[in-house]
Amino acid sequence: MFRIESRATNVKRLLLFSVLLAHGLCAQDRQTDPTWLHRYVPDLSESNAGLTSPTCHYQAVVGEGDKQSQSLQTVTRFGEVTLDPNGSCKSVSYDRQEEIYFVVEGGGVLHYILHDDDQVQALRKHDFTYLPPGVKHSLFNNTEQPLRVLVMGFKIPSSISIAAPSPRPKVANLEESKEETVSGHPNSVLYKLLIGLHTGKRDLIDQAYVMDSFFWMDFAPGGTNWPHHHEAAEEIYLVIDGQGEMVAGSGTDGIEGRYPAKAGDAYYFRPNCTVGFYNQNKPGANAYILAVRARVPLHEDEE
Repeated sequence: MFRIESRATNVKRLLLFSVLLAHGLCAQDRQTDPTWLHRYVPDLSESNAGLTSPTCHYQAVVGEGDKQSQSLQTVTRFGEVTLDPNGSCKSVSYDRQEEIYFVVEGGGVLHYILHDDDQVQALRKHDFTYLPPGVKHSLFNNTEQPLRVLVMGFKIPSSISIAAPSPRPKVANLEESKEETVSGHPNSVLYKLLIGLHTGKRDLIDQAYVMDSFFWMDFAPGGTNWPHHHEAAEEIYLVIDGQGEMVAGSGTDGIEGRYPAKAGDAYYFRPNCTVGFYNQNKPGANAYILAVRARVPLHEDEE
């Protein structure tokens, strides 16, 4: 009798060990969503997006068209579209998404279509515009040079009420915004506040719902915006010019993670991720970063 019970116990122990081992292997195989993502834009391949066409080419940084963007919450897309000379993109419209376009290089035309009324707006280098949900829009390059435009999209939760969109697009240019310091940040970086929330009055365009800040940073030699984090926001930095060290993650015992950064480097930061930038300390070596921040809904973590 004693020997039979021992064998049964051994079998149970063996089965339990097998189950634990299987769970352990599954846990080891499971990938953890990254806290931040890095992309070098000039090396990105062309990918499909809603606006792509034979003459409209899209490079996904994060979001739509990027395979490693499962952890994104509010950001739906951030990428660069290039239109061939006299090329055009497909028209797109999103019921609960807002978008920002920023012209990196070249010139062209924005079609803003609301209730069959096609408003045509000329675009030039460093123009930017806010595109509200429910408005059909498209890009056309009416020049003999390529047109490069940054495309940013953000998902609006159903809990937020959306007002009727403006009948005409508001377009502004980077040169129209003055450089200024921002409270809580050192004077070694100057900001241009470009687009903000519809409840605000500080930015050139105040029309957004969840994209709470689209801004330009000018870092003096040796300047920094100090490492920090946002508990309920996603953020993306794109280095336009210059080089330095990007802060991405860590923060353990007050020590941030630093990575070499140059023009073309783009970083996506999840909520609570440490973010910042240190410019190189050389005479006349300013660095310029275009950044966007979007709110994310707060929720309890699921087990």
